[in-house]
Amino acid sequence: MNFEIKNHHEPVLDVSELATLGLGEMAYVKPLESDEVARLFPQAPKLQPGMRLFALLSASGEPILLTDNHDAAVANAWAHDLTMVSLH
Repeated sequence: MNFEIKNHHEPVLDVSELATLGLGEMAYVKPLESDEVARLFPQAPKLQPGMRLFALLSASGEPILLTDNHDAAVANAWAHDLTMVSLH
């Protein structure tokens, strides 16, 4: 048996396709400190420094929700039928 191995010189997905993969279907929770909030949530009021918060983000990294409780972020994802994924 002979197998032909093909090398792809071009990516299977382009950057825009990769960015929308799982959009509206998957989300993840990102722990962050209050001083990082303004970057993801520019409309958020100024928060006390050093607070531990959790952001629910879409597959593309767009912010959905900000909370001080991990379980609340996960529950919000489930309420909106989003599959939770883990990033390492």
